[in-house]
Amino acid sequence: MNIILLSGGSGQRLWPLSNDIRSKQFIRILTGEEGQVESMLTRVYRQILSADREAKVTIATSKKQVSVIRNQLGDRVDVCVEPCRRDTFPAICLAAAYLQERQGVGEEEGVVVCPVDPYVEDSYFEALKELGRMAEQGEANLSLLGIEPTYASEKYGYILPVSGDRVSRVNTFREKPDVAAAEKYIAEGALWNGGVFAFRLGYLLEKAREMLSFRDYGDLFARYESLQKISFDYAVAEGEKDIQVLRYGGQWKDLGTWNTFTEAMAEPVLGRGILNDTCANTHVVNELNIPILCMGCRDMVVAASSDGILVSDKVQSSYIKPYVERMEQQIMYAEKSWGSFTVLDVQEDSLTIKIVLLPGHGLYYHSHENRDEVWTVMSGRGRVVLDGAERAVGPGDVVSMPAGCKHTVFADAELKIIEVQLGENITVEDKCKYPLETGK
Repeated sequence: MNIILLSGGSGQRLWPLSNDIRSKQFIRILTGEEGQVESMLTRVYRQILSADREAKVTIATSKKQVSVIRNQLGDRVDVCVEPCRRDTFPAICLAAAYLQERQGVGEEEGVVVCPVDPYVEDSYFEALKELGRMAEQGEANLSLLGIEPTYASEKYGYILPVSGDRVSRVNTFREKPDVAAAEKYIAEGALWNGGVFAFRLGYLLEKAREMLSFRDYGDLFARYESLQKISFDYAVAEGEKDIQVLRYGGQWKDLGTWNTFTEAMAEPVLGRGILNDTCANTHVVNELNIPILCMGCRDMVVAASSDGILVSDKVQSSYIKPYVERMEQQIMYAEKSWGSFTVLDVQEDSLTIKIVLLPGHGLYYHSHENRDEVWTVMSGRGRVVLDGAERAVGPGDVVSMPAGCKHTVFADAELKIIEVQLGENITVEDKCKYPLETGK
């Protein structure tokens, strides 16, 4: 199975755990098969491989999400990086060209496209395999997965099939309706549009070249910023006459708000938290190393991270986005391909950060023009390189780097470092990278 996972999201609806870098699919809040905490990304990837051990997975995403994808999945998946955001049609076209030219996928092969973050049973991925086979057999130009609705939702678009058969031709589509219209559609046999579809690679590439007039992957990548922002539904699906839908009746949830997200939590408290016996239907998610005590809380969610604290009625938590948009604050926590960082303190002329560096990883060899830095090693073992000279470091070691000093650090075992930045103009842009000839 060739599968493209679409990974986007602004990181606002699950604030304060989500931010511009860590969208909802990267939050480690779900409980895995062996009791480990996992994200929606790692859960979906695990489920795909459970359904098809030979699946070729490509994640279509933006530049700012690449580091966290590498942190959670390593090099096990291919990543097709958009130069900028241009909605789902350009993103899928770029990924299709990537599959053909960089992965050698043939034009007659089936490709399945789905969001990176559905909360589903394993049967969902068996349905995706079937959808891929349907596309490859060429019974229709486009094959969709239609979700059997469980209520009249205003959040989803609807697919109206010709019949109630498990596989049916598609009559028409309906955009997100009000409740009354949704009830009418469901009475007519409509299915939720979960944004899942499949096609032969050649079909999509032909459409893409016809509409975008590009030569190859490199040409499309170079001109990507000039492309129109348009969804796949508008650009392709709604104008396609040769289209079929596969009905899916298993569990399917869009964990897009705190109200729905907490429904997937195995326990009411994740992290340090206590609910007294007068609490009901209340969940706590705490990433801070301080306790949270809830008393008499009903139908509430409390979430705490380095980015802030949310205390909300569960229904009201669905309306969080406009309030988060007003906030002006730098990102305080992020997962990177090499580990993670947490901002501990921000002052006018200093910034203090905790860095966790994974074994076998290192930072870029770089320097800063406008700030000095001091590293204090808290735990682990590694090596620093200062202006070409390498030395070992361990717990208690302090490393000073004045402005202009070229420096990096490598972790032989997981390294935890406190970094203090000192200067009058501390910005992320103040960094010059260099090739490293010493070290690994």
